[in-house]
Amino acid sequence: MYRQAKTGQLMIEILPDKCDFCGCCVGVCPEDAIELKEAEIFILDPRCTNCAKCVWSCPIEVIKFNKEGVMK
Repeated sequence: MYRQAKTGQLMIEILPDKCDFCGCCVGVCPEDAIELKEAEIFILDPRCTNCAKCVWSCPIEVIKFNKEGVMK
């Protein structure tokens, strides 16, 4: 199951069970909106601008962009 934003504004989805915690997404995020802590990945909703740089940087396609629009 994808982890979605709590605010309903984030269009980025993460499949946390598949993440290998390589940190590629953390390095490319211009807003420092991604955190890896204790084998978990989090997107900080208020900081994320939905630029999708994390989506393109993920080598195993764990991060997806919801093209349908804002999630509820």
